Amino acid sequence: MTDRHEYDDDLFDTEGNSDAAGVSDEERVFAALAPVQGRGFAQSWWGQTWLKALEDTALDLQQLKAGRRLARAGAVGAVSVRPGRVTAVVGDRGGAVYRADVLLQQLSEEEWDRFLGMAVERAGHIAALLDREMPPHLVEDAAAAGVELLPGIGDLEPRCACDAWDHCAHTAALCYQLARLLDQDPFVLLLMRGRGERVLIDELQVRSVASASAGTADEEPVDADGVDATEAFAAGNILPPLPATLSVPSAAGPVPSLDTETQPPAGTDVAALEFLGARAAAEAHRMLTDALTPGHELRAPDEELMIHQDAAKLAAAVPEAWIVARLAKGSGRDGDGLAAAALAWEHGGTAGLSVLEDEWTPDAETAARARTAVDAAWDAGERPSLRATRNRWTAAGTGTQIRLGRDGRWWPFRENRGRWLPAGPAAHDPAAALSAAAGDE
Repeated sequence: MTDRHEYDDDLFDTEGNSDAAGVSDEERVFAALAPVQGRGFAQSWWGQTWLKALEDTALDLQQLKAGRRLARAGAVGAVSVRPGRVTAVVGDRGGAVYRADVLLQQLSEEEWDRFLGMAVERAGHIAALLDREMPPHLVEDAAAAGVELLPGIGDLEPRCACDAWDHCAHTAALCYQLARLLDQDPFVLLLMRGRGERVLIDELQVRSVASASAGTADEEPVDADGVDATEAFAAGNILPPLPATLSVPSAAGPVPSLDTETQPPAGTDVAALEFLGARAAAEAHRMLTDALTPGHELRAPDEELMIHQDAAKLAAAVPEAWIVARLAKGSGRDGDGLAAAALAWEHGGTAGLSVLEDEWTPDAETAARARTAVDAAWDAGERPSLRATRNRWTAAGTGTQIRLGRDGRWWPFRENRGRWLPAGPAAHDPAAALSAAAGDE
């Protein structure tokens, strides 16, 4: 055991700075996080990947559970993040404190060069990082360039003053707490890989300017002799003025009126057409707004919806009661069924609607992994009792349920008047989905 005052002074922010009070661009210090109960440590997919690297590497599962308990109890002090290392003081239940370190290999200069070159090729990568996001395609493109950003099995190397040779409760607690920080800011991971946020952004900016300059240099040079004045003057009378720059309308335009002197063909429901026209205008306005937003990337068009899916999408717009009744009848549902479908659409689109209506049997390995994740998220006395029926797991006596979608994500559900209703978006961690169903998040 080592006393707190024996640690290296340069590893901690001794001035008491608050969260993310960086000592320099080569070190960031985060104040101790508050205790947390009843939820997963990582909500983002990259934070969950960090924890998977820990849990796949550690040999003693009991040490991981002890580490989770310490992290939940707020036993991890200020966290110092530097290239290749994260450090904190961790207390245990006996009152002793230990210095815990977790090491991660830094990227080489050649790897950073490949990563930066890849990032400037797609503006969306830079925009995502500035939004504190790490989308899968950024990590996939980096991997294609030979750069592994996220850690894998064996990449998180523990060091602890308790002299454990593997991950102990103290280094595990530090890893679980760091996952919460990674959720908030993926630049924490990039700093561990060797580049601080300011340095990284400056390098990206320099490369972006150089890339733009190179593109200009490749263009064909303008004729140095120019154009004859008489010819230019004549062309000026012929060519129309340039159009004004497009601006994003504040709202969708009005739907053309169908109230004319001409009678509609027999069987035409004018009111229904007006509703569909208003929805089409709203969707067109959304697409135009996205297209004119700086940094917007083109995306593949949505797959053509089936009737029951389209009805749920339209009902999610909360139309008038008579329209809801028409949509319910046309999709073969009752009013409550359509309301549940609309709620599922709001939370997850076609995937959310599918898990509401689809019942199937997962393989035994998937079920076992999920059961282990749920067991690990709570202490024995607090763990919910789950009854599994195919892909639907119900927490006894709580009115909550989680459902596994075919995409591997878990969806929270809550019972309301004898009907199970979606309670939020999906999560990769079943424990996080169960917490969301219970209203803990």
